[in-house]
Amino acid sequence: MSRAPAGPRSLVLGGGGVTGIAWMLGLLQGLQEAGVDLGDADTVVGTSAGSVVGAQVTSGLAVEELYAEQLRPADREIGASLNRLTLLRLAPALLLPGSSDAKRARVGRLAMRAHPPGDDRRVEVIRSRIGLGDWPERDLRVTAVDAESGRPVTFDRHGEADLVHAVAASCAVPLVWPPVTIAGRHYVDGGVRSTANVDLVAGAERVVVLAPLPQSVSKASSIPAQLARTGARHHAVVSPDASALADIGKNVLDPAKRADAARAGRRQAADVVAEVRAAWG
Repeated sequence: MSRAPAGPRSLVLGGGGVTGIAWMLGLLQGLQEAGVDLGDADTVVGTSAGSVVGAQVTSGLAVEELYAEQLRPADREIGASLNRLTLLRLAPALLLPGSSDAKRARVGRLAMRAHPPGDDRRVEVIRSRIGLGDWPERDLRVTAVDAESGRPVTFDRHGEADLVHAVAASCAVPLVWPPVTIAGRHYVDGGVRSTANVDLVAGAERVVVLAPLPQSVSKASSIPAQLARTGARHHAVVSPDASALADIGKNVLDPAKRADAARAGRRQAADVVAEVRAAWG
């Protein structure tokens, strides 16, 4: 993955499905109302759900309107289920011996067998979801994993992927959605490497992480371990609290829960604003 130095203030937006998008937008709305605008970050890293939010906030879209959209019926979303059975099917690929790339390649093969590439319906859902076409003139980094090699990749405005396909690739949850084809290669969710990929902001002085799903499959890929590798002097990590988790529910891919998740994020902002403000400066 790219190791270019990040900007002084970096925002990391993690994976978490449809409800994760809503919770993060609610949190951003609540923080903005309290006088903390994370949208002015020098660098933004987005993984899966975070790639959607990252694309939107770096493109100059008003957080107020993005939040309001989460409260409306999710007519253009395709519902799915990320359940325990799906995670159990993925577990052996990640836990059996091998290099990190080899483990992720096993996940990629499972994803390719479950959903052969070529179905672009999800790409069109992403296009309607983000409401954007071109990369913003900002340091936005979108994570994914090469399904064949298992190699983590970072898309940005300087590469060959257009914004919609980059975000679609980052959101291509294995065994749930098809891998996304970009320049003849196939890509799956950036969360296969890490739910947040915090270490992509190495060199930043101040880092705020919004992590709807803070869990990790290994200590090395955990948010605390990755955060330590950034060298950031000031940082804050925010994940859904108990009340927010209850509102989000057990299926993060359920569009019917996004309004509840958005309100939960906005409400939680009041409890974390002091910590976030201190980290953001």
